[in-house]
Amino acid sequence: MILLIILGLPLLAAGVAGAAMLFPGAPPDDTRSRARPARNTIAAVTIVAALLALVLAGRLALGAATGGTVTALSGWLRADALSALIVLLVALVAATAAVYSWGYMDRECAHAPGRLPLYYANYNLFVFAMLAIPLVDEPTLVWIFVELTTLSSALLVSFESTQAALEAAWKYVALSLMGAAIALLGFLLLFAAMQAAGGESYTWLGLVRAAPRMPAALFAAAFVAIVVGFGTKVGLVPLHTWLPDAHSQAPTPVCALLSGIETTTILYVILRLLPVLDASPVSAMRDWMVGFGLLSVGVAAFLLLQVRDYKRLFAFSTVEHMGIILVATGLAGGAAHFGALYQILGHTVTKSFCFFAAGAAVLTVSTREIASVRGLIRASPAAGAALLLGGLAIAGAPPLPIFMSEFSILRAGFAQGRYVVTSLLALFIAVAFFGILMRLNGMVFGRPLAAAAAGGAEAPRGAATGASARLPRTCTLILVLSGTLVLVLGIVLPSPLRALLQLAAAGLQR
Repeated sequence: MILLIILGLPLLAAGVAGAAMLFPGAPPDDTRSRARPARNTIAAVTIVAALLALVLAGRLALGAATGGTVTALSGWLRADALSALIVLLVALVAATAAVYSWGYMDRECAHAPGRLPLYYANYNLFVFAMLAIPLVDEPTLVWIFVELTTLSSALLVSFESTQAALEAAWKYVALSLMGAAIALLGFLLLFAAMQAAGGESYTWLGLVRAAPRMPAALFAAAFVAIVVGFGTKVGLVPLHTWLPDAHSQAPTPVCALLSGIETTTILYVILRLLPVLDASPVSAMRDWMVGFGLLSVGVAAFLLLQVRDYKRLFAFSTVEHMGIILVATGLAGGAAHFGALYQILGHTVTKSFCFFAAGAAVLTVSTREIASVRGLIRASPAAGAALLLGGLAIAGAPPLPIFMSEFSILRAGFAQGRYVVTSLLALFIAVAFFGILMRLNGMVFGRPLAAAAAGGAEAPRGAATGASARLPRTCTLILVLSGTLVLVLGIVLPSPLRALLQLAAAGLQR
């Protein structure tokens, strides 16, 4: 029952937003007076639904941390430790982004308040699809929900209706649908391999049982097709080209969902195939994953050195982190798997906070250009401090969560004797660290451009000049809560959460 309620809450909120679109309820001469109460109602319903889903996801995670498994609809829905971890992270980002959206989107849509119901309808459908992916136990149905995330999030990416946003949305849809076709072929081949092996149920557990008898060539082709197809959605190099555009042009709360958890949710599907891979005749293909992951980390790390938009900076960081997780899972072994899931946890919490901080900076200086922002800490102490903390955290500064997870992965790699792979990974992480902090240092602490203009240089439009910019209360609240969570997880990993990560890591191998 708990699984159905978790899925039903965002659907209910989407229905309320959809009803507001169909039945605005305000006569033409009274639009201004009634628009704000209607917008507040839709936002409040979304927040309440997200918070309730978070509470239930926490309860589900606590049960899974003790080894429990929950099923519903005669086994069509199933949640073990790995599923519960992803559901908890989706619910966490959805709840924080929903609260952040209230003030942020109210200001962004001040001149077009009638568009807010459309935003919240697609927002909740997006959250519903992401929650369904780890809970559905039939792989082909998982593929359907992955594509639902594409449809709903594409409308969110293009929400601002600028030329750049529309181009980003079209690129996102085109590349994602191309990847979807390849992934669908992979799932069809996987089904054929299971049938050839005499498997009885096309579920994740059914595939593990049938894997030893699967034709090697058929399963290898299916696995490659799924990794390549869904690798497009995850943002793995060279399939990543849509990600920086989409993750920088979408409204900030949507960026937090896209970079913070959607990429991880799609990666979850690939992780589900690892026990099947281990049990199959082609288990050596894990090394192929290591190479794919290293390519993503290396390319992203050097792209971070030349990026000019701070939202794109965090987007390229997502490509880097997805590659790190793929390398860790390719290394295999309990320690590497634990590090990979710890990285997923740290990335989700930290990256969503980074985009919340970036959104606060956009509200303060009205530009996303790195070169146009100097002395942000003076213009808005809250935005400047949050951006600095986010940059340190996502770059992997100690003792924050990303540092702890990356240290775990590197230690596991050296312990396995994978010196070349692990050394390259450490080098790329160091390059990314330098690239991120080099960009953010000037933004936060640099000499205000107004002062530079007084000395003869022209201050770019939208630059931080020291004028105070007041952030919406909900934005400030989420910056404080998310920043506190990042700091706490860097100091201590609660015992139930550690147990959940350990059980989920155990589920990544046969």
